[in-house]
Amino acid sequence: MFLYYNSSELDQHSILPESRLSSDHAPLTVIIPLSEEIVQMSKLTLTPKSDQESEFIKDIILKFKDLGTTSIKDIDKLE
Repeated sequence: MFLYYNSSELDQHSILPESRLSSDHAPLTVIIPLSEEIVQMSKLTLTPKSDQESEFIKDIILKFKDLGTTSIKDIDKLE
């Protein structure tokens, strides 16, 4: 298990050697503090079949066409 150095927030853990089975590994329990926080979200959408959607798709196609692919000689180069 890896913890941040000198982290008091995540340093609330226990090793359970009595729960060890045939392996030399012992289970761990970790207490992770959670705080209530409201995260504001917004969602941007395009109306299907709209002019905005058509323009967006055209823009994406043009961007893909402009990608430089001359250095991609094989699958390894693509990766």
